[in-house]
Amino acid sequence: MSKLIILDRDGVINKDSDHYIRTVDEWIPLPGSIEAIARLSRAGYTIAIATNQSGIARGYFSEATLAAMHQKMLDLVVAEGGRIDCIQYCPHGPDDQCRCRKPLPGMIEQIEETLNMPAASAWVVGDSLRDLQSGQAMGCKVALVKTGKGIRTINKGEGLDNVPVFANLAAFTDFILEPSQVDISG
Repeated sequence: MSKLIILDRDGVINKDSDHYIRTVDEWIPLPGSIEAIARLSRAGYTIAIATNQSGIARGYFSEATLAAMHQKMLDLVVAEGGRIDCIQYCPHGPDDQCRCRKPLPGMIEQIEETLNMPAASAWVVGDSLRDLQSGQAMGCKVALVKTGKGIRTINKGEGLDNVPVFANLAAFTDFILEPSQVDISG
């Protein structure tokens, strides 16, 4: 069993916006998400983040601003007694033809290389179909959360056969750490 869990960022860990999270102040964790990451980390899981950040290519924010957002996230997780082991992001726009933008698996390949761990059978948790598709392309188990764009994803009804759905990252964490106690119907 893999002890690697790969999380999408916007909509899974922090509040999302159709207008992009552009500043450190706009980066606001979802209730329970920071604690959930810390619980997984303390339980021995390796935590990685894979996040599309096309706002960089669009000129909405800089890589320095993104680094500051990520530092805020890292600091909050450390304050709860956990850690994030790897953060990979795609700075490209949808038409840049890169290999890292989800639904392509490039960021997960980068995570494997950085952590020297196979991603096959790891969990990928996201709020959109593209998050799940990037994980499935690498042989990962996938889970959808209803936060962020999760409800929108469910309402589209595509590509979710046999995908467990959770109310949020905290509910997914409960499932991983206490599987007999959790209803996975979302």
